[in-house]
Amino acid sequence: MQQQARSSGPARTGAAGPPGAVRGWLDAVAVVLAGFAAMAAVAALGLWAAGANDLPGGGFPYVLAATLTLAVGGSVGLDGGAGFFASVDAGIVAMPLSVSLVGALAVAEVFLRQLRFRAVAGGRELLGRAARTAVVWLVALVLLCVAARHTFPVPLGDGLVEQLGGALGIDPEVGFHAEPAPTLGLGLLWLLVVLAATFAVSRRAPLPRSLVPFQQAVRPAGFAMLLVLLGCVALGVVAAIGTAVVNGNAREVAAVALLALPNLVWLAFGVGLGGEWHGHLVGAIGLPVPKSLAAVLRVGEGQDGTVNLGTLAEQDARAWWLLPLAAVLMLAAGVFAAHRAPRAVRLWQHAVRLAAAAAVTMLLVGVWTRISADYGLSVLGVGLGEGGLGDLLSSVLGPAVGPVGPAAALTGGTLTLDPVLWITVPLAAGWGLLTGTLGALAATRLPRRGETD
Repeated sequence: MQQQARSSGPARTGAAGPPGAVRGWLDAVAVVLAGFAAMAAVAALGLWAAGANDLPGGGFPYVLAATLTLAVGGSVGLDGGAGFFASVDAGIVAMPLSVSLVGALAVAEVFLRQLRFRAVAGGRELLGRAARTAVVWLVALVLLCVAARHTFPVPLGDGLVEQLGGALGIDPEVGFHAEPAPTLGLGLLWLLVVLAATFAVSRRAPLPRSLVPFQQAVRPAGFAMLLVLLGCVALGVVAAIGTAVVNGNAREVAAVALLALPNLVWLAFGVGLGGEWHGHLVGAIGLPVPKSLAAVLRVGEGQDGTVNLGTLAEQDARAWWLLPLAAVLMLAAGVFAAHRAPRAVRLWQHAVRLAAAAAVTMLLVGVWTRISADYGLSVLGVGLGEGGLGDLLSSVLGPAVGPVGPAAALTGGTLTLDPVLWITVPLAAGWGLLTGTLGALAATRLPRRGETD
């Protein structure tokens, strides 16, 4: 009987669930599937609102894959042509941050849910989970690179171009493809940053015993800055709804909100803090942004425009409201971080911790809001007409840089937007010092339920 009881133990354990190693890989698959499923849902809705479902040749799923590639930090190249008759040279490096944000939240939620009900976890276990998730993530990125590739036929239009193409037997085409190296490398970095940020801001994330004493120095301020970013998005959603109601362009606004809303509101928050971005806009590529920003970027050829509070206010005086709005958000972050921290934390510690968190936040925002999109078209010196390459490039470029307007004679364009980190990051740290101090003073007057861990 004893022997039978001993032998039945492992059988009951096996019936309760898969072995530890298999369970670990299943957990990793669940994290990756949750992230990509969430991103695919938001991206698909955004692309549908942008009209990408009308692409010829069943191109919607391929454009969806390209959008997911951009969302995790990869890049998409455009190419094609018709021999010596026509050629296309293009590329996109941009992040549709609405898609990225939803994917990051899904990854963090599922990863933490697998560790629930635990206050402490071993370092080896956490590294093992992260490593297995990274391996599955890389496999998913490889499949994404394979899927994010498609070619469209290009109608040449009427007149001379069509006659020349028919006489020469030319069938022009344009296509896009995910760049494997940047997609795999930066996509993996995206995952690691998401996991690191998850453990840096969430009190639900168990830590190794050696790191537990340091959580109070990071998590209150880190979580406060996360709430600032989410608050910016929430305000952007309210503004988007108001714009859709007033202007009656709900579908266009939905496309921008579902694909690139954080790109706009986080840049606006950085500008409100005094940060700067440099860039230029040349040609027919449009922007899912207010006209004031487009006007600042549309400078002379070979020059860069400076996007800051002053230059935006020259185009639209309402831009000055970004300053008090950013100040209120940072002050709220200071109060929240101090109220969340233990009473024993000193005033200067609150200030320094929020300054560090604000600097890291604006560093990431600067990197995430960077855009580089360019393409050139050469067709024996003759521009393409309505319904040709312009429409196709509009659909493909749209997820990264927004609607592009009329496609007639769309022969080329360039859009760049780069953060000036040596200005933006120190200014964010300075705001953190100030609002961290004021927030700590204000938090002393707020009632507390007890010490937070």
